[in-house]
Amino acid sequence: MNLKKVSGSSQVDIRIALDAMGGDHAPASIIEGAVQAALEFPDTRFILVGREECIVAELEKSGCRRDRFEIRGALEVVGMGEEPAQALRFKKNSSMRVGIDMVKSGEADALVSAGNTGALMATARFVLRMLPGIDRPAIATYVPSKTGKTLMLDLGANVECGAKNLCQFAIMGKIYATQVLHLPQPRVGLLNVGEEEVKGTGVVKEAAELIRKALGGSFVGNVEGTDIYEGHIDVVVCDGFVGNISLKSSEGVVRMVSHFLKESMNYSLWSRIGYLAVRPALNRFKQKIDPRKYNGAMLLGLDGVVVKSHGSADGYAFSQAIRVARDLTINKVNQTIKTHIALLNNGKGTE
Repeated sequence: MNLKKVSGSSQVDIRIALDAMGGDHAPASIIEGAVQAALEFPDTRFILVGREECIVAELEKSGCRRDRFEIRGALEVVGMGEEPAQALRFKKNSSMRVGIDMVKSGEADALVSAGNTGALMATARFVLRMLPGIDRPAIATYVPSKTGKTLMLDLGANVECGAKNLCQFAIMGKIYATQVLHLPQPRVGLLNVGEEEVKGTGVVKEAAELIRKALGGSFVGNVEGTDIYEGHIDVVVCDGFVGNISLKSSEGVVRMVSHFLKESMNYSLWSRIGYLAVRPALNRFKQKIDPRKYNGAMLLGLDGVVVKSHGSADGYAFSQAIRVARDLTINKVNQTIKTHIALLNNGKGTE
């Protein structure tokens, strides 16, 4: 396998490859996140993929035990601004490509990368291919809601989608919510400009009919943008164009609110004194909307587990992306999608 153990060995059940060179703060934030995850998940071994000398230097800085880590050498790095086609064609020894190849060969159960999103999607789709019965991958992640969190997909992998694609996204979203969130009957909604069935484009109307047939009572119908955060929907389905704009708009609103809060708290001496009184409440508020908690976008639909971390993720945020990859693996989400799609294609009806 050409895997080099850093030191020692231990019995583990899950092997997660980490693209140690991908992201704005690699390899430091990747190693920091891996160390945090290793402490939390004793049943998981981490394979750090990238330039060996850089990885070893960061591991030494961390001062952690190294018997949970292995190193897989990869000399090339995919740049954050590199064209996906160029990376796919010419960077076959990149940390990203080597990690994906390990998932394909079975040497790793999953890959987590904070690298170039387009290159990751293109390379993963080329190497791993799609699950049987799924035409396109979807980027899925959590967003906070009043009662916890909501799963959204697609968030940018497919700018244009047909009704069949949206239906497949809904099926994958429901299966993820059932397997990972352990919701026996997750509530799935289709993002639209209104709740009424007569609203929306022809594609969205057709998709609603297909999803209703595929999911039965789990499909609650059309939902609006405000419903994403209310907590009465578990899965929100949309195309990548709408989803990406919704997500980025939400992130912008959070930054704006945070800016205004800081500005208001520093407005005068009295406001600064008042801040001391409300600081515990503000800290709880900050924790609830901390985007780092929701880091880790799943590339659902691929025949292998791949998770995309935000490029600017710090160690804590990257550890959350590792958590997502682990959840997908131990809950056998891909196997369940395969089984369910096969049943639907064989005319077995809804769940």
